[in-house]
Amino acid sequence: MVMRPRLRKLALSVHLTVSIGWIGSVVAYLALGLAALTTDDDLTLRAAWIAMDLTGWYVIVPLAVASVITGLIMSLGTKWGLLRHYWVLYSFIMTVVAAAVLLLHMPDVSQLANVAREGATGAEGEHLLGQLRSGDLLHPTLGLVVLLTVQILNIYKPTGMTRYGRSRQRSEQATARGRAAA
Repeated sequence: MVMRPRLRKLALSVHLTVSIGWIGSVVAYLALGLAALTTDDDLTLRAAWIAMDLTGWYVIVPLAVASVITGLIMSLGTKWGLLRHYWVLYSFIMTVVAAAVLLLHMPDVSQLANVAREGATGAEGEHLLGQLRSGDLLHPTLGLVVLLTVQILNIYKPTGMTRYGRSRQRSEQATARGRAAA
């Protein structure tokens, strides 16, 4: 079932907003991770981790979930379909995987943010600060690469239909020829 044009435009607007918002919030998270990695100031280090935790749970996770949901709505409600074209299927799979990795990674971020909040001192405090100083660049960097790849696929829409898509296209063409002949 294909959405009516006005509904499709609304759904597309929401999908683009949350998807691009996800990319932007990951860039902000990366800036915080870089600050944690490069600062010599313990307060800045602790603040960066606390901010990464808050940004992750209250901005990035909701945008990721919304992106998955709106992407599914867009694929099922437009002519592209979820299973007809490789670029749609790959985009959706990469988006789901990125969201899943994010959800699995955030508890680790929260654990380190809690270390930052506690502010231990002495030898234990130095050990914990060492953990915080490692920053958090790997997950968000790889996530950003995946999200930008999805964006490129959605802009360029490379050709190539799945087996299901080709079968469905032949079926629709046969139905259209049958109507024209009648």
